[in-house]
Amino acid sequence: MGEISEWRHLCVDMQRMFAEDTPWHVPWMARVSPQIEELAGRHPSRTIFTRFLPPDHADEMPGKWRDYYRKWWMMTGEHLPRDLVDLASSLTSLVPPARHFDKRTYSPWIDGRLHPILQSERVDTLVITGGETDVCVLATTLGAIDFGYRVIVLKDAVCSGADDTHDASLELLHDRFSVQLELMETEEFLRGVG
Repeated sequence: MGEISEWRHLCVDMQRMFAEDTPWHVPWMARVSPQIEELAGRHPSRTIFTRFLPPDHADEMPGKWRDYYRKWWMMTGEHLPRDLVDLASSLTSLVPPARHFDKRTYSPWIDGRLHPILQSERVDTLVITGGETDVCVLATTLGAIDFGYRVIVLKDAVCSGADDTHDASLELLHDRFSVQLELMETEEFLRGVG
């Protein structure tokens, strides 16, 4: 694995609206939760939970996002119970010292706030978990690579609603980004950092 210096656990969108019975339910979120709970529980001060926040109304969003939320109108703030954007109940007690980072798009990098925060903390390595592998995790990972972070994706701690695209995403990341990214199991990572 090599020595890890200043790292953060970037846990992507482990929220009630994906864990519970909604149109965006990700059934295997329950399968990866124990690994995420273990890592975040051991290192809460190094954990940042991103939260995907839908707008109150589709028209608040730019461009094709308006169409997206017209399709998913039931997931906008005017229809979705507010507490469903919260973290899954097993993770809420970790904040603080863990932190939230709210975003309106798949990627947490777009609005320009996250990278300066991490740079001010001298972070050079990001350990990525959460969901969905083929959407928000992929966008988070590619942005981290673009910024030059060492990226570790914990393959037993990421999930998707579709097995095929989950598997394809992990294969893509492994095959095309092998110099900039490592795939490993949670237990292996935890052994390396104590």
